[in-house]
Amino acid sequence: MTDKNYTTPELMELENQYGAHNYHPLPVALEKGEGVYVWDVEGKRYYDFLSAYSAVNQGHCHPKIINSLIEQAQKLTLTSRAFYNNRLGVYEKFVTRYFGYDKVLPMNTGTEAVETAIKLCRKWAYEKKKLPENAAQIVVCENNFHGRTTTIVSFSIDPDAYNHYGPFTPGFIIIPYNDVAALEKALNENPNVAGFLVEPIQGEAGVYVPDEGYLKKCFDLCSQHNVLFIADEVQTGIGRTGKLLACDYENVHPDILILGKALSGGTYPVSAVLSCNEIMEVFGPGQHGSTFGGNPIAAAVAISALEVIRDEKLAENAYLLGEYFRYEMNRLCKSSTIASFIRGKGLLNALVINNENRKNLAWDICLKLAENGLLAKPTHTNIIRFAPPLVITKQQLTECIEIISDTIKLFET
Repeated sequence: MTDKNYTTPELMELENQYGAHNYHPLPVALEKGEGVYVWDVEGKRYYDFLSAYSAVNQGHCHPKIINSLIEQAQKLTLTSRAFYNNRLGVYEKFVTRYFGYDKVLPMNTGTEAVETAIKLCRKWAYEKKKLPENAAQIVVCENNFHGRTTTIVSFSIDPDAYNHYGPFTPGFIIIPYNDVAALEKALNENPNVAGFLVEPIQGEAGVYVPDEGYLKKCFDLCSQHNVLFIADEVQTGIGRTGKLLACDYENVHPDILILGKALSGGTYPVSAVLSCNEIMEVFGPGQHGSTFGGNPIAAAVAISALEVIRDEKLAENAYLLGEYFRYEMNRLCKSSTIASFIRGKGLLNALVINNENRKNLAWDICLKLAENGLLAKPTHTNIIRFAPPLVITKQQLTECIEIISDTIKLFET
């Protein structure tokens, strides 16, 4: 490691030369974060309006979470699951009670947790529901984003996600999102359906919020057909949408709950799959696992991260400030030719840009936002996702709204 102080262009060139080109970042190189702010290597401060895709809900480098990480790292980092440790059981009790489940299976990343949920659902289907071996199907939604593994991209409809990665994993039925009738049809026509995997809000698709009642109707259909309702709340969970879980808006308690990202406050890879005893008991020793899953650091960090959400009432803050943000963005859209409309829940929002006359308009707006001290990133060419850390104050949010409004006005024709 060298003590050289690299500039942003130099750091960009290092990544370009030595890293795989599987991302297209904004031209900003960050070196420090605190709360809602990040600083680049030249010392410029920005508001972070992406929160590492909602992993940093508790704010950058939250002292309680960082202290937990440091203290545990100085004692014991990893035992694997070949042994018990003094942190995992404490965490398992805490997280299951926190979310109202019997059992948790700890993993590291959101993608790993989704893969775990798929395996759990299929194993339950064969051992409990008694479906014919290798016949189980899982219903998923169009425009989903659940991860990048081969199995998960097998049910993506995004060519960038699946092109040239085949052969693909069978066993999935793709239906339109926000379409209860499509789910009912799939369940009626396919007796071997084991589960329905859904995002309560499709984040990567552009913060697509389904109609009110959609989740509850889907949950009820799954119950009627003895099909597991699997909620991927990796991005929407842990306070982001103004409730602890996005499913809480409709009082839906998923059969299998998938969590990640903010489960560590952005300090460490931690994910989890939660379910009831009857479902989780299908896993026996040696049938699924992870060397790092449930390690002492992860357990300590996750407890602190969840305590911060609870004790600082961050879900409540996200709800109130989300209402305020969308109100002000709606005012902007009414007077704008390029800001079409805002959608979202809590502090997970997306501004849809009219880019009919300028293909890269959303990207260009994000570049200008960065110049003006706010970091956001476009998705699907014409959608800008706005998701600040949940510790943001109304005064800070008001300043950010002014930055966004003033920046949009620069592009008006």
